[in-house]
Amino acid sequence: MAAILIDGVAIARELYAGYKERVKALAGRGVHPGLAAILIGDNPASEVYVRTKTRACAEVGVHSVQHRFGADGSEDEVIGLIERLNADPAIHGILVQLPLPPRLNSERILQAVAAHKDVDGFNWCNLGAMVAGHPRFSPCTPLGVMTMLEREQVVVEGSTAVVIGRSVIVGKPMALMLIAGGATVTVCNSKTRDLREYTSRADILVVAAGRPGLVQGSMVKPGAVVIDVGINRMPDGKLVGDVDFDSASRVASRITPVPGGVGRMTVAMLIANTVTAAERHAAQSPGR
Repeated sequence: MAAILIDGVAIARELYAGYKERVKALAGRGVHPGLAAILIGDNPASEVYVRTKTRACAEVGVHSVQHRFGADGSEDEVIGLIERLNADPAIHGILVQLPLPPRLNSERILQAVAAHKDVDGFNWCNLGAMVAGHPRFSPCTPLGVMTMLEREQVVVEGSTAVVIGRSVIVGKPMALMLIAGGATVTVCNSKTRDLREYTSRADILVVAAGRPGLVQGSMVKPGAVVIDVGINRMPDGKLVGDVDFDSASRVASRITPVPGGVGRMTVAMLIANTVTAAERHAAQSPGR
């Protein structure tokens, strides 16, 4: 039996309806959620991602602005802009689109974003709060995965989960969220010996390695839930994930497609975090 598709597009649409109501409630209090996106260089994929995020903002009523730097933009210029946005009461969320040009210090730039406007969840204060079990803003992609699992009524507590990938953006926070949900979690990476040994035991398998076709159906436990975070453009222009969809979908009980899966949920969680930031701002402002 073929696996059930976990439709990130459909789930995101359902979530947007709720976000619209929250935005309307904020408007009644004189607050209009604002998101600033910073784009550096001319990465074509980044251009697509920013356009997608801008359209999502417009759909739910979040005000969005874009700030662009050429490939020769300096760190000091970017950080100067971030500091101005940190102080701007009309901006509740700040997004620095990754990847940055290699010559720039990504760590320095990302840490310049104020923790209360860090809707991507990359500030060390927010990452540390998540480790302590008191998350304020969680990274959008793993948060989107957890939302998908919840919507699909996948039981996390007591499950054996395997995460392939150890990045600060996806792998590490994904593992922390699954642990918080009561799963027994193993984190694998490119150095893991006999990857199949681990994947074949996973009730929930999250793959975020950036390697097309890394996980084949023969590596998947029958009935597992497979979440493919990877998105890779092949020489023929086709977008594929890190999981071989055809073979894995014949073994798994549920699986995310690429595209149309986790990517849309990442954008939805960015909007959710921005609306939450605006709500916190409203709660702290006198008379609102």
